[in-house]
Amino acid sequence: MTWLGAVPAWCWWLIALVLIAGGQQYRVAVAQGDTEAARREMADYRLAVTERDRRAAAQARTEEQHRQAMADEEGESARQKLELAQGRAAAAESAAGGLRGEIARLRAGHRATCDTIATQQRQTGTSAVVVLGGLLEDADRMAGSCAAALERSRIAGLACESIYNGLSIKGRDTSERQLR
Repeated sequence: MTWLGAVPAWCWWLIALVLIAGGQQYRVAVAQGDTEAARREMADYRLAVTERDRRAAAQARTEEQHRQAMADEEGESARQKLELAQGRAAAAESAAGGLRGEIARLRAGHRATCDTIATQQRQTGTSAVVVLGGLLEDADRMAGSCAAALERSRIAGLACESIYNGLSIKGRDTSERQLR
């Protein structure tokens, strides 16, 4: 008989069981080590992503504050230009009011002289001076309001264009930096 036969069968089963249990224990220990390493890597990754997100948010806030400051500056400039244009429009309206007063005075004077001289000659209808004076008043009033509206529109358009150009140039610079 050989030495293998001297070992009882239940011992062989015990040896096999110990080897299998030991192998399983080794596999579990290796898996736990891999899991712990994976956890550390995941924690490092989360930390890196959090830091990157924080920096990106800070950069976006800075960019937005810069753009808002530029838009506010352009808006203030546009408001000042509008106030100046409104002042000019008020001065023009005042001058136009003076001209309208002068036209009214001339029309009244013309009526008074025409009424005494040509009462017989005048039939129905009014004098050409009176009609033209009225048309001139109306045209002057309409031109003043149109000029004021166009000036406001021009100032607002230029401010909008300036803000857009500033933002698009800044946006291009930012996107070019991100590509690098």
